[in-house]
Amino acid sequence: MRELTQDMDAVGDTSDCGDAVANVLLTGAGFSRNWDGWLATEAFEYLIGCPEVDVHLRHLLWQHKSRGGGFEDALAELQLEVSRTARESTKKQLDDLQAAIIGMFNAMDQAFGTVKFEQSNDLAYLERTFLARFDAIFTLNQDLLLERYYLDDNISLGHPRRWSGWQIPGTKLLGPTTHVHDPVLIRTAMRAPDDGLNFKEHPGLQPYYKLHGSTNWTGGGGSGGRLIIMGGNKAVEISQYPLLNWYHGQFRDYLSRATRLLIIGYSFSDAHINRAIIDAAKQGHI
Repeated sequence: MRELTQDMDAVGDTSDCGDAVANVLLTGAGFSRNWDGWLATEAFEYLIGCPEVDVHLRHLLWQHKSRGGGFEDALAELQLEVSRTARESTKKQLDDLQAAIIGMFNAMDQAFGTVKFEQSNDLAYLERTFLARFDAIFTLNQDLLLERYYLDDNISLGHPRRWSGWQIPGTKLLGPTTHVHDPVLIRTAMRAPDDGLNFKEHPGLQPYYKLHGSTNWTGGGGSGGRLIIMGGNKAVEISQYPLLNWYHGQFRDYLSRATRLLIIGYSFSDAHINRAIIDAAKQGHI
């Protein structure tokens, strides 16, 4: 049973307590692992076998793995090299690796389509009952697990007194979906940053913030213009995108209040995230 029972017990229900304490969830790759999401070692194995990964990229990946790193370190090296030079061969390697990474996330999402999200029939122990307790959910993941199974019309069932629905603040569907009848296809459809004036939360809708972008977001520099942040210089990259910059401001803003922060599956390997948490802890806010 993949249940988060202990975590559920750790989060109190503050729905009738005003704004005294904010419940905030931060998730990393270990959260999706509960539903067979891939960890770094499995991602590496997938990428090594990708047709986009030629002998030179394969050597680069193995080189970083032998040093104790992973595919993000290889990606960071290429990103740095491209920023320093205008060499077309290096730019092609970066594009090829990013395309392979997008393919990896697509394969992972297809696998998510076959898993059982809820492991209990008891309303008190449903995953959505647990997730609906939070005033905001922040994630470092770019996968579509929650879009598939949580962000639906039933979100209010988990906490009917608080939520009437969900939102991914500051984003909009890229194209019309009137001809699409599968609600999962709509929730996982391509999205793009909205106008900056619409970077706001809407009352009654639970906010879901994807701090490093998402595989189904466009308007970035990744393969196919995907808005995903990976590699070794995330803080600088994030600052280049108004939506993600606002997201990180929102994360810090939540932590600047009296906040109960629950972290699931994060390895504490992102300096900019650690800094926000440490700053809030030093101020006694979390």
